[in-house]
Amino acid sequence: MSRQDYTFTSESVSEGHPDKLCDRVSDAVLDAFLTAEPNARVACETFATTNRVVVGGEVGLSSKEATKAMVDRVDAIVRDCVRDIGYEQKKFHWEKIKVHNYLHEQSAHIAQGVDRDGAGDQGIMFGYACRETPELMPAPIQYAHAILRRLAEVRKSGKEPTLGPDAKSQLSLRYAAGKPVEVTSIVLSTQHTSKRQTSKVIRGIVEPYIREILPEGWITKKTEWHVNPTGTFVIGGPDGDAGLTGRKIIVDTYGGAAPHGGGAFSGKDPTKVDRSAAYAARYLAKNVVAAGLADRCTIQISYAIGVAKPLSIYVDTHGTGQVEDAAIERAVAQAMDLTPRGIRTQLGLTKPIYARTSAYGHFGRAPEADGGFSWERTDLIDAIKKAV
Repeated sequence: MSRQDYTFTSESVSEGHPDKLCDRVSDAVLDAFLTAEPNARVACETFATTNRVVVGGEVGLSSKEATKAMVDRVDAIVRDCVRDIGYEQKKFHWEKIKVHNYLHEQSAHIAQGVDRDGAGDQGIMFGYACRETPELMPAPIQYAHAILRRLAEVRKSGKEPTLGPDAKSQLSLRYAAGKPVEVTSIVLSTQHTSKRQTSKVIRGIVEPYIREILPEGWITKKTEWHVNPTGTFVIGGPDGDAGLTGRKIIVDTYGGAAPHGGGAFSGKDPTKVDRSAAYAARYLAKNVVAAGLADRCTIQISYAIGVAKPLSIYVDTHGTGQVEDAAIERAVAQAMDLTPRGIRTQLGLTKPIYARTSAYGHFGRAPEADGGFSWERTDLIDAIKKAV
């Protein structure tokens, strides 16, 4: 039996965090290619440091000429991302950074397996859902994201002009009888514009927004606050610390509350099951919980490169299932085509919907009218129930 009384912690990082900036660039490059051709192939990595952004990887459109033309747009794509995030620092400014572009055509040896509708790589992917929040996400990561998203909104609107793009949050929640009931500690570090702004001043700015986000009663007199605990945080972003695509995979998913297969998402087109099958696993787990078949659900799917059919499907409802886990395994396999092509079709993944996923979590977001966050829909409930 799982523990019912404990404290659990998750962290989030803002869109201006160096790693997240790199995720944003990689996904913006992906969106540009998918806008040109829905079946574009992209595996884009980004590295950022003081005054420099380096982009590299494998890409492909239907012709060499189209591929080259799109590759030539990368400089502008990078600068647009950096500008939108808000970097105009002395040593990291969207106009002045040097952009190094090393994108090249996709390997024919990788393409041959994908062209036969097989998976773009081997690997294991996990999906998870639980009843801790309305979004069926673990509460620590969901609220850690929400705090930073709110601070980004007020920074960009001009309401809080002294906040900078780079920020991190961390929440420790106490659980009683398996449910989150209290925040034991809040850690918030945010870049700011003036060296005269002390930790106390920054807390005065951010605390109202944090209280606005968290459920009433969760912050108590015993809650520990650590706002900019090291003091001054003026130099941030890639000038303060290097960034790299794919280094925040726990932040991107469930904050450590569920397993992770190890594959990053950003910069990968949906033939890469690291991304598409992780979305499918979340979609299925969320629909299982939404259907009332379990209070918690973990799903694992595995693949081999060039092979379409998943090698295995595993379901664990952590003792909360209303039916046997094996019955849910059979049901989800019947309710959805889990080949790479089937996933792309069911979730509409060949659209340019990825730059928006690069910060504040890939899961627990509202489905959007243009197909964004389609894996957060709960339109598979009836099919799963029927299959069970």
